[in-house]
Amino acid sequence: MRHRQWQGESVLYNDLSGDTHLLSEAGLFLLLALQAGPLTERALLAGVRAEFDADDGEVGDAMVAELLDELQALVLIEPAA
Repeated sequence: MRHRQWQGESVLYNDLSGDTHLLSEAGLFLLLALQAGPLTERALLAGVRAEFDADDGEVGDAMVAELLDELQALVLIEPAA
């Protein structure tokens, strides 16, 4: 998947489907992290907080869960069995 970033947003082109998606920086971070292999939501949450120098009040479990749901709805990720 090819992507470009600017001003807090990313455009992603999915070579397999031919679809183009607009993602937030955090959404793209999660997608790229998951390309390396399956991760728990807790590990993804810690990664987002570290990447964006955020704390509990800025990035919570619900935000990561929502981003993962969006990525799954776009068929960019799927749950690990």
